[in-house]
Amino acid sequence: MSTAILTGPPAPGSSLDGDLRSLGFDVRRAAGAEEARALLAAVPAGERVALVDSRFVGHRHALRLALTDPRFPAAAVPGALTAQPGARPALVRALTAAPALTAPGAPAPADDLPGALADALDADGVAVHRPALGTLVAAVPADAEARHEARAAVDAVDDEAVRLRSAVKAHDGFFTTFFISPYSRYIARWCARRGLTPNQVTTASLLTALIAAGCAATGERGGYVAAGVLLLVSFVLDCTDGQLARYALKYSTMGAWLDATFDRAKEYAFYAGLALGAARGGDDVWALALGAMVLMTCRHVVDFAFNEANAADGAAAGTTAKTSLALSSKLDGVGWTVWARRMIILPIGERWAMIAVLTAATSPRTVFWALIAGCSFAACYTTAGRLLRSVKRRGPRTDRAARALADLADSGPLALLVARAARRLPAPAPVAALLGAALMIAVAATAPVGGWATAGAAGGYAVLAGIAVARPLRGALAWLVPPLFRAAEYTTVLLLAARSDVPQAVPAAFGLVAAVAYHHYDTVYRIRGGTGAPPAWLVRLTGGHEGRTLLVAVLAALLVDRGDDFTLALAALAGALALVVLVESIRFWVSSGAPAVHDEGETA
Repeated sequence: MSTAILTGPPAPGSSLDGDLRSLGFDVRRAAGAEEARALLAAVPAGERVALVDSRFVGHRHALRLALTDPRFPAAAVPGALTAQPGARPALVRALTAAPALTAPGAPAPADDLPGALADALDADGVAVHRPALGTLVAAVPADAEARHEARAAVDAVDDEAVRLRSAVKAHDGFFTTFFISPYSRYIARWCARRGLTPNQVTTASLLTALIAAGCAATGERGGYVAAGVLLLVSFVLDCTDGQLARYALKYSTMGAWLDATFDRAKEYAFYAGLALGAARGGDDVWALALGAMVLMTCRHVVDFAFNEANAADGAAAGTTAKTSLALSSKLDGVGWTVWARRMIILPIGERWAMIAVLTAATSPRTVFWALIAGCSFAACYTTAGRLLRSVKRRGPRTDRAARALADLADSGPLALLVARAARRLPAPAPVAALLGAALMIAVAATAPVGGWATAGAAGGYAVLAGIAVARPLRGALAWLVPPLFRAAEYTTVLLLAARSDVPQAVPAAFGLVAAVAYHHYDTVYRIRGGTGAPPAWLVRLTGGHEGRTLLVAVLAALLVDRGDDFTLALAALAGALALVVLVESIRFWVSSGAPAVHDEGETA
């Protein structure tokens, strides 16, 4: 249990004790400075501690936002301050230097002591989170009249209604905002009142999606209808888990990992279910399923790479970027343009709704063609906008941005060996990456699958990939390098499997791309969480993008003429990669203590 220390004499009629206890705090009182420091020292080192002014008047949810959110080392609202274990030494220093607390029987201090301590923590290098309260009240009234006014302000605002509204993402897609969130927030509250955790709801969403995939795999019309309904139910639960986390402020490292990875696992499992169902009806759509997965993953890598490249680079943006952002702001001022722009990028809500309806009403082939067409348009729209923001950029990127792009590139031993030898070459990174990707895809699409031309192209691709990362990725268009590498690797696997005409080669390739895509998504979320890329030994062991591409090309040259051996080789490679990356990823997210990653406002 966390500990809250109330400072100063109690205020008449205050419900502060009860509010703090309902939030899980063991409440203590400090009559003076020495007693407060003694109480703070007595709290076990691994626990959260809060200092609250006894005169505090405000909503319980204002206290909840300030005192119970696990994502921040320290947080404060007027009259209340909390510090997690890492920030407690700074709090002790601030408390030691602060003016003496009110002694028993002395007049209440005029200043807000927790506020003064929060300022001291900021000055000491500890970032203090100050949540936006909106209409919620948090105040330290200095006299009876001010206290009466503060209590009237509290009574005028429905604390629970504000809490429910804040459980929903501030920026979400049209379908989610108008067709899911109006009732899913109440499901989240129902779950919170019964002690369910976001992780349990996330797992329920995954299981529901897997059952939906199983229904689609039956190949029967009834199964397709059930699959569409269950996919929508899974999406409702997917929204609910995040809303439950925000409603109850139950954020966790494990929850971040589950939420970040399960969305892709659910969607791609459903693709596989549709492909299996189509095969039962005599229609082979595995290549379309794999194509949809390749397109979706490459589109996400464009998003991630651009965002990471610009995360710390606001001051370096060029005139075009500023003009584009200004135009975006103007468009956001016109209501219909906000929703139109969010819908045309086909975010997860719109995408899953489309998949669910088309699954129930049409065929898997129609689902995949609609998905490919919609995602292709969305990818072109978003990428074009980002290119416009980048072409007239001024100045290089920061070290952090360059490092993030290098990590997202996933370069293996072959590319890094070439990079060391090519540091003095003046070739621009995006040009080298584009030439390498174009060479690889063109040869994989045209050369005989059983020949060695594709393997030779893969060797050339490895050289060009090494040249692309030979120097830090600081250019205006350097963010294109990781998605070009993803497109080259994934599309090569797709083309070689589809063109081989080997039975079950494309389903095996689907599993291989899924395993590699998981590794790339895992890399993204580690970088975004501030913990850096996966360890170098994992990248070396998995070969890097260029090593895997070369290996698949060599396997095709050696085994395509031997039929099922090519399928077995792809399946074995998929299984080995999945085992290695999953075991290391689970170990990292469960035991590393990495910070939580949450997609506030992200609609992909």
